[in-house]
Formats: sequence, structure tokens, C-alpha cells
Amino acid sequence: MNDAQTETKFQFEPTTVAEIVRGLDPIDWVDLRLAARLTPAQRVLAGMSAQAFAMAALRGTFRKRFPELSLAELNMRVLRYVTSVQMGEI
Repeated sequence: MNDAQTETKFQFEPTTVAEIVRGLDPIDWVDLRLAARLTPAQRVLAGMSAQAFAMAALRGTFRKRFPELSLAELNMRVLRYVTSVQMGEI
């Protein structure tokens, strides 16, 4: 038996698909084509660069709001903020 025979297909109802995609940004086809040309390692590196940029932007925002905090305290605040988004509050 090959993979095609063992694979079960699940189809969503059109209304379910509409609910899933409602509110999503439109597809950026140029960006998608550029990403498709990248190697897996380049995609990971691009993601890591985007994360570093977002963390630096957040750190800058916190620095403006809390100028009295040290760099270590700002970094901990950024980490706490990002971790709560990724892991959820306990």
C-alpha cells in the first residue's frame, strides 16, 4: 500500500473555511515567491532576524516607557512579555 492509498482526506465545509480566513491579511504573492526560493536554513535565519527585530522594537518601546530601568531589567520585561504571549499565563 502506498502513501496515496493510506492517506485520508478531510474536507472543510465552505462556511468553515470562510470563518477560518476571515480577518486574515491578503496573501503577499511577491513575498511568498521570494520565501519559496530560500533554502530551509535561510528561512530559519529570516525568521530569527524578524524575531530579533521585533524584540529590539519592543525593548525600545519599553525603554521609552520605563527610562529608569537598566538594560537587564528591560530585557527581563521583554522576555516576560514575549513568554506570556507564546506560553499563556499560568
